[in-house]
Amino acid sequence: MADDATRRAVSQIPLLKTHAGPRDRALIQFVEQNKEADNDWFRLESNADGTRWTGTCWFIHELLRYEFRLEFDIPVTYPDTAPEVAIPELDGKTAKMYRGGKICLTDHFAPLWARNAPRFGLAHLMALGLGPWLAVEVPDLISKGLVVHKEGQREAVE
Repeated sequence: MADDATRRAVSQIPLLKTHAGPRDRALIQFVEQNKEADNDWFRLESNADGTRWTGTCWFIHELLRYEFRLEFDIPVTYPDTAPEVAIPELDGKTAKMYRGGKICLTDHFAPLWARNAPRFGLAHLMALGLGPWLAVEVPDLISKGLVVHKEGQREAVE
């Protein structure tokens, strides 16, 4: 179950009232809220059609920022079906990932999306899907040595 801080953050993301496209106001509002709260952790941009999204996300662990490239396509059945977020550089490093670097959201997030479709949008995907996945997986990957901070990579090369 979600903690109070998560519930409070998610309750501030407006639910969609129609079968809105991926460029809904909720995503813009979520990004603005994060910036105001100094909790900015991703950047997204789309192609001209709004069907392919790319960007970066980052996670702070032990005062070091780990940044990852992310991408996803909007499914034809959106908003009834959640997009599948991929972090290609982490492909094959964790069991909670599918081929191509798609993160596993089937156990926890997919049922939540299904119950709330079509009221959920990309802001909910980021807040309730990618955010918790990063919070669980990145520290584990770091502890196993599968993800190394960029400065640590430079030191290892030298």
